[in-house]
Amino acid sequence: MTTSTRTYQRPTLYPKQENAIFCDERYSVIEGSTKCGKTVACLAWILEQALMGKPGQTYWWIAPVYPQAKIAFRRLKRGLQQEVFRSNESELTVTLVNGVVIAFKSAEKPDNLYGEDVYGCVMDEATRSREESWHAVRSTLTATRGKIRIIGNVKGRRNWAYQLARRAESGVDEWHYAKLTAYDAVDAGVLDIDEINQAQAQLPENVFKELYLAEPSNDGGNPFGQDAIRKCITALGNKPPVVYGIDLAKSVDWTVVVGLDEDNNVSKFERFQLPWEETIRAIINIVKADTAVIDSTGVGDPIVERLQRELPRVEGYNFTSPSKQKLMEGLAVAIQSKLVGYPEGDITNELDVFEYEYTRTGVKYSAPDPLHDDCVMALALAVYGTNSVPGVGVW
Repeated sequence: MTTSTRTYQRPTLYPKQENAIFCDERYSVIEGSTKCGKTVACLAWILEQALMGKPGQTYWWIAPVYPQAKIAFRRLKRGLQQEVFRSNESELTVTLVNGVVIAFKSAEKPDNLYGEDVYGCVMDEATRSREESWHAVRSTLTATRGKIRIIGNVKGRRNWAYQLARRAESGVDEWHYAKLTAYDAVDAGVLDIDEINQAQAQLPENVFKELYLAEPSNDGGNPFGQDAIRKCITALGNKPPVVYGIDLAKSVDWTVVVGLDEDNNVSKFERFQLPWEETIRAIINIVKADTAVIDSTGVGDPIVERLQRELPRVEGYNFTSPSKQKLMEGLAVAIQSKLVGYPEGDITNELDVFEYEYTRTGVKYSAPDPLHDDCVMALALAVYGTNSVPGVGVW
């Protein structure tokens, strides 16, 4: 393809990747593994659409949040020769030599997406965007009959992107469907099989299947699995706890104490909101000489230091994105392997609604707003703490 005196050459794509994105249909929905090449192929696609456009026409790249839109914006700029475009960093736009504008936008506020006539669009990480953003984008393609590529990881079955993929898969006119797995990328030399095997060993089965095989779970992004959660329900243990996990209150949250006995069953469960001095005294009275792993993030750090002066076997656990991911994956393995037991109630209520979300920096685990995850965190800390108790370890 030639623009003025310059020649554009499409980046090398593997056949399945190219067929998924560069099909003739107006609409294409691609469910894909992480790092399988969805983004680079769609950047090439939107660029080619724009190169065939006319001066003043607009093409869009929509990401769930602004930082993700900025990542795609910078990747496109890196792939272009400086003399063939000009960019606006504050507006996240790339204007090509033919006068066509490619704008990178966030889906965070769908109402802001209405009004424009758009000639082609990519919706990136669609399963992580609100359905209202799809409604807005679809309206902008009406007058132009513009094409769109909708890409993302699979994230459960209860979302608009999954339903749209099933529509495309059914063979509806003008719709195309494709699935790209990690093994497709391995076969093409894009990913290394050892890395995929490591991910499979480290991640809960349903998380791995969604992120790497594009296979949905029935749990809507729950990392533990509803069936596995139910199988671990047991009566409150009657043996004394040997290890505690404690999640300290943050603003409106609760301090939660979970104690596991020698069989890894919850035999102590306390949930309270008290002033810090009373919280410290309550923890000392509960834990005594047993092992305890306590959230030391933020305000928790000085609390843990004070507790360590009076309790001989207290360990702090600082929550960062990687450390929380490690902790949650350990809990998921324990639940899915039925290595831990807990009573039905507050703990199971939080486990049921707990979610994971894949980001470019890792897997984010949390309860959906405005719900709490104190019980899940305390249980996970207790499971982690079993490593310190001889003959009890889960990890």
